[in-house]
Amino acid sequence: MGLLYVFPVSTEEKDFVDIQPERIVLKTYGLPYIFWGYALAICLMIFFMFLAIKAPILKLIQLGDETDALLGYALFGFLALLPTSLLGFFFFEKRIIKSKESIVLEYRIYGMKVFSERFSPRDENAFEISAFLSSPNVARSKADEESAGFQNKGYFVLWLNTKEGKRINIDRHSRKTDLVKLEQLITQFP
Repeated sequence: MGLLYVFPVSTEEKDFVDIQPERIVLKTYGLPYIFWGYALAICLMIFFMFLAIKAPILKLIQLGDETDALLGYALFGFLALLPTSLLGFFFFEKRIIKSKESIVLEYRIYGMKVFSERFSPRDENAFEISAFLSSPNVARSKADEESAGFQNKGYFVLWLNTKEGKRINIDRHSRKTDLVKLEQLITQFP
């Protein structure tokens, strides 16, 4: 998630870090503003699709039998759900809630909690950062200076080792230093 939804790495980011006496809550940032332009374009396209099919579908609902009416209403419902689900990506939030004995990963859409997982860290050194590179590309295999900007560098993953022996993916990021700072932020409180 950290490649799109980035966690804060400092306590100075007050809107996304909530430090309480018994716990710390870290919230992800939203998507960059350029994505809102994409969302607007997609919503406009859906609106124009709705205008184009509204009259024939309404006629099908009025003149057809129950199956045709059901299909017409289902199509209108689908067109209504498209922008709602699209905007769900913009109002998605992941939270890390760290207390003395546990770490909770929460996933929220439109501010409502959808899913939550609770883990008990193995010990003080329960976190580990590892590199992930699924496949190097041609620019990386040639190792030319001219193609250095086109190399697939992969990303880094912050793992939590639990008491149960599980290895949980907490976050991932293209910069290792941000994950190191996130790990320090999580472990320093409480």
